Amino acid sequence: MNVIGWRCAVCGAEVPIAAVHPWRCPRSTDDDRHHVLQVVSAGPLEPAIDDPNPFIAYDGRLAWAAFANAHGMDREARASLVRELDDQIAVIAGTGFVRTPMARADALSDALGFTASGGIWVKDETGNVAGSQKARHLVTILLQLRAAEELDLAAWGRRADRPPLAISSCGNAAIAASTLAASVGWPIRVFVPPWASVTVLAMLQRLGADVQVCPRLDTDPPGDPCIHRFREAVAAGAIPFGVQGPENALCLDGGRTLGWELLDAGADAGTAFDDVFDDVFVQVGGGAFAACMGRALIDVADQGGLAPRLRAVQAEGCAPLAGAWRRALALTGGAGTAAQHWDDCMRVWGSDGEAEPASLADGILDDETYDWIGIVQALVATDGDVVVASEAQVVEAHQLLRDTTGIDATATGTAGLAGVLAARSGGDARVAVVASGVTRY
Repeated sequence: MNVIGWRCAVCGAEVPIAAVHPWRCPRSTDDDRHHVLQVVSAGPLEPAIDDPNPFIAYDGRLAWAAFANAHGMDREARASLVRELDDQIAVIAGTGFVRTPMARADALSDALGFTASGGIWVKDETGNVAGSQKARHLVTILLQLRAAEELDLAAWGRRADRPPLAISSCGNAAIAASTLAASVGWPIRVFVPPWASVTVLAMLQRLGADVQVCPRLDTDPPGDPCIHRFREAVAAGAIPFGVQGPENALCLDGGRTLGWELLDAGADAGTAFDDVFDDVFVQVGGGAFAACMGRALIDVADQGGLAPRLRAVQAEGCAPLAGAWRRALALTGGAGTAAQHWDDCMRVWGSDGEAEPASLADGILDDETYDWIGIVQALVATDGDVVVASEAQVVEAHQLLRDTTGIDATATGTAGLAGVLAARSGGDARVAVVASGVTRY
């Protein structure tokens, strides 16, 4: 196996790969949440297996699989567990996990003035489980839970005694989490803001989720009230089943398959593995998606290749990562030391007088970029940067992607393309973006 353990990027605390519940850094407390466990790997990346399911194809690189292996579950048994779960998911979602399509968007590339040797490649996640990339992050948590049950390691024993899952989300992540939970009959509590979409709420209720609306309370500290209620539920015994790495590090495991897949798709098209793209633009809200994509790019650099630059994209209506990146670059030790300066760098949106978060891309309006550490590490490793798109560019990108590709993604899911517009990328540049989040449920 490629993964050998977990290490906190902030304090250096280590957690063995055999740990049943490696959710949070052991030094994380209610008063100090600024810790995040990251995968520790050794040796070269294990080659991908020729299988359409990414969680079988990349089995040797995944932390949940290394956990199961440490307890005696061999590759065949792990693949069997993945296929069993995938079949259950397909009953609810209409599809299981497969490698999602990626291709050069010719009409889009032409519209933005790219040359024939450059262009934009779009990875389309709208056909993924629950219509977005979010299920990729969450399924590795579920696989670890199911493996623990199969290995008689789960603290709750009987399935009838399972504690509830819990997530803070108002959109794609909530739908993905509720879809996965429904597939295995696991109770789930979803904490949503008062302005959550009526359509999304109806979908969650159809999936059997216990939806909790979370208005901001006068007694709340700064930050998202949904996160506060989520943390209270976890403290009471719920299992963190969200896409914030500091709350459950395993969400940073499966999300990496998106990056490996993206790079492999470019290589399969005839481009050298270490020279596939110049830039990968990734939309950023809470940050897990970009942190996972960034980790995959770092994997390329670690193998001696030239990694594409990570371009982390935020909307001007809520851009806490942009401020954190600016402050990280100004640190005496440089941005590479940012993990030791969480409080100095990452500030909750609004704490410096910014207006309430607002954008058509409402799924990336997290007032804190929870997984900013992983993103900054990738920005440093790939010579990347943070791009802030104007609201006009967010709107334009949403319409442009639909008109030129036919992909009907949400404005949140096309915000990476808004970053391309903001960066004025074109010419011979080879650019990758990810379209995610279906507009209809």
